[in-house]
Amino acid sequence: MIYGKLASLAFIVQASASSSPAPTAEATCRDLKSAYQTSSCCGADLSQSTHFVVSPPPPPPMAGANPCAGTKPTNAGTAGFPDTPQPYFYNTNCTLADGVTAVLEQAGANITAGYVGDIDAVGGGRTPITTEYYEAGLCPVNVHWHLGAEHYSAGQFDEAGSGPGSSSHRRLASSDSGPRQGFQCHHYDSHDAQYTTPYDWKYCQGMEVGQTYEVHWPHSKAGACGTPNQYQSPFYDGVFCTPGIITLSPLNTWTSIGVQGQVFTIVNNESYYYPDMIRGAINDGDMWHDVAKYTGSTTGTSRHNEVCSRFTPITWQVDRTCHKISASSFDKMCQDMLAQRDDMSGDLHAHGSRTLVADHLAANNLVRRD
Repeated sequence: MIYGKLASLAFIVQASASSSPAPTAEATCRDLKSAYQTSSCCGADLSQSTHFVVSPPPPPPMAGANPCAGTKPTNAGTAGFPDTPQPYFYNTNCTLADGVTAVLEQAGANITAGYVGDIDAVGGGRTPITTEYYEAGLCPVNVHWHLGAEHYSAGQFDEAGSGPGSSSHRRLASSDSGPRQGFQCHHYDSHDAQYTTPYDWKYCQGMEVGQTYEVHWPHSKAGACGTPNQYQSPFYDGVFCTPGIITLSPLNTWTSIGVQGQVFTIVNNESYYYPDMIRGAINDGDMWHDVAKYTGSTTGTSRHNEVCSRFTPITWQVDRTCHKISASSFDKMCQDMLAQRDDMSGDLHAHGSRTLVADHLAANNLVRRD
């Protein structure tokens, strides 16, 4: 997509997925010239068809109040959780002084087929949602991603993966210069231009061609589903937007909250373009074919195997396979995020990856879709 001004009016010059450059907020004359030349219009019949479409730019996001703002629960007295012990939802030590596990199951875990964690979620009656989330009444309320994979899938995204500037030190340790990197996929080839040719990012921030990213789509029964306020940042505001649906007594979090996870290697190749990543995991062809399902927690680098999340248990559904996706697909997703009513600019970059959950903090209820 190329934005530009023509005859004092703003227009979008949009190419088809097979040949379009990235979306850009404003087009230069060079961009317009490139589009013209790419379509072989020079010296041609000006009435011939091209792969580009000229249309007005979208209007600004719809204005209005955001009822979801600030609904993330933290302490006693938070709307919907008046009897919650203070401060229930804060991170907490994973174990007691005597080494006994003090929390429910965590994420992101090992999702390799056959893996079994030590926490008895099965005996506790905590079965993950095994249908598609929409069938269970959940809608997506956010999209964000992590540098590298937080989950581990042997042979797909693991310690043997690679990417631009990859190193075990960067993967295993947090860096003062950037977010902690998780596991990487096996697609990267430094001799293949689709993994090394830079991309001119217009909306996403700090992204890199050839790199691995794990995308998360939090879903909730308590989201503002089907309204202009559906997508929220931070995602907790979307998850807990509607009070009285998610409860701690009785505990129903794993049937009311779910996250889709899908891992990608970014390529500069429009053959891997997908236009609608904001809506949820891509279910097409070999994508979303082998899906691990289990109960865990929220993730992020504020949690590890000593400090755990209290936002647990929730359902996780994670694609076990790493897929290629075009850089333009990610940039289109970032553009769509900026078109939402809520300000999602804080999620336009990769977040750091949590360390892999230790066995004693992982659930024993991993299932798969056959």
